[in-house]
Amino acid sequence: MDFGISTMGLLVGLLVGLTGVGGAALLTPVLLFMGIHPSIAVGTDLLYNSVTKLFGTIQHTRLKTVNWKLVGYFAMGSIPGAVVAIGLLKVYSVYFDQQEQLLKQALGVMLVIVSVVTLLKVWLDRRFSQKEPAEHDSGNNEKRGLTIAVGFALGFVVGLTSIGSGSLFAIALIYLFKLKGSQVVGTDIAHAFFLVTAAGLLHAGLGHVDFMLALNLLMGSVPGVLIGSNLSARMPTGALRAIMASIIFISGINLL
Repeated sequence: MDFGISTMGLLVGLLVGLTGVGGAALLTPVLLFMGIHPSIAVGTDLLYNSVTKLFGTIQHTRLKTVNWKLVGYFAMGSIPGAVVAIGLLKVYSVYFDQQEQLLKQALGVMLVIVSVVTLLKVWLDRRFSQKEPAEHDSGNNEKRGLTIAVGFALGFVVGLTSIGSGSLFAIALIYLFKLKGSQVVGTDIAHAFFLVTAAGLLHAGLGHVDFMLALNLLMGSVPGVLIGSNLSARMPTGALRAIMASIIFISGINLL
């Protein structure tokens, strides 16, 4: 056991529980700054997120806050999108030598986007909460095609960078469908579990996962998330979320 890595996982989990900011956006740049190869950082982060999302999916399934039809629509696009992204990474690594630089730039772009989305989500939550929520808004046939297409595009991004499985899909759910806040969270987490699990397994098959690193991170982050979630009910987290978004933005700029 590496107590330094576990402590880092604890801090990341604590911040995720407090603010709801995605763990990948916090963890991946930290791994890069520690000297972890970008492909290993992405693959390990996906596997790490798979385990954390599993617990969230189980909990939200019990609470009946998962819209499984929407999970299926998004997954129909996002998983193939992730497969294409990881396949292109494999091909790129064979014919080109700049894979590390490509991944760093892609990660930098995504961190900047996620930092903006983190702040934008606050406004969207207020803007679209004015819509009357529906118990079973699974979308019509027109939305089905759009949902799959959006899923493919965002799945490609997640497969490439590990970032965005929560924040970007949450924005899509808020914008496209009339769902209760609890349904947005539950549906987002359940879909993210399937996406990051599929992408994580593909990266593992390419040798892009450090299993001991993931285990040490989980030993710290699981209790961190639980502690942070409990504290979030008693603490004003808006300012902290803004600070975290600023840190993610700066991290992204440094990678570009």
